[in-house]
Amino acid sequence: MTNAARSLKLVFCGTPQFAVPTFEALLAAGHGIALAVSQPDRPVGREQQIAPTPVKQAALAAGIPVTQPEKIRNNSAFRAQLETIAPDAIVVVAYGRIIPPWMLALPRLGCINLHASLLPKYRGAAPIQWAIAMGDVFTGNTTMLLEEGLDTGPILLQETHEIGPIQTATELFPVLASAGAQLVVETLAGLADGTIQPQPQNHEGATYAPLLNREDGRMDFAARSAMELFNRWRGFQPWPGAFTALHGKKLIVHRMAIVHESLAEQLGVAAPGSVRIENRRLLTACAGNTWLEFKEVQLEGKRRLDAADFLRGNPLAADARLG
Repeated sequence: MTNAARSLKLVFCGTPQFAVPTFEALLAAGHGIALAVSQPDRPVGREQQIAPTPVKQAALAAGIPVTQPEKIRNNSAFRAQLETIAPDAIVVVAYGRIIPPWMLALPRLGCINLHASLLPKYRGAAPIQWAIAMGDVFTGNTTMLLEEGLDTGPILLQETHEIGPIQTATELFPVLASAGAQLVVETLAGLADGTIQPQPQNHEGATYAPLLNREDGRMDFAARSAMELFNRWRGFQPWPGAFTALHGKKLIVHRMAIVHESLAEQLGVAAPGSVRIENRRLLTACAGNTWLEFKEVQLEGKRRLDAADFLRGNPLAADARLG
């Protein structure tokens, strides 16, 4: 890294744990973070206790000032604070707020964003989850210059990462967070010494990864194959997960696997959502004559159980259906 890059004055905007590795990597690289900007503290967990955001915790531990404005677009005090700092760059990682035009124009090197996809694919709030849910075998990180559009800014650097066939979003998040941290450090060095030139995105190739909602976790056995449902379960960890209904009650599926073709052929054709019990294994028919095995489930109001224990306490009739 050049001396110029080492002496950059930064403002860092981020909120969840995904942003913490980048924050720490910037400090380790010798940059000066004059201010950390994070969303306001929110209630978390079953107790709904107010907790500081992960970025706030990291900043306080490092002795970096923190601000948590509720709004930023027309916040004159926040604007004056950033103008006084006059940062060389503003680094934005999973902040959760749209950056207003005045803020985009403030730093001389721009507002640099880390986005966990290979843009223009999976613009939006949940790129890691949707890449897995759609069955992709590769994803990656992109650094870009922010502009007013949603993840439409010019690309600075990209790196590719393989998605394992059974890897979940919970497992992929820290991998991309760690790799992305180093990509941001490399990006700042290249911008500072002029070796990185922003490249426009191919907007025609854009796809979107919208914010997840609870209904994304509902399993549709008639519309989706076992592979599609398995991929969605992997992608939607830890929330909204995967769930269906049994006898009018919600049934959460905590672990599942695709039934091998040879066993699927033996099971034959069945209406989607039909249940078969084979050697204390809980099997469910899906679209396209495919089958899923539910390895660990949780009936509404009950505790998590592996399939064998669940079936002992909840014997299912031969005509039982899920959904």
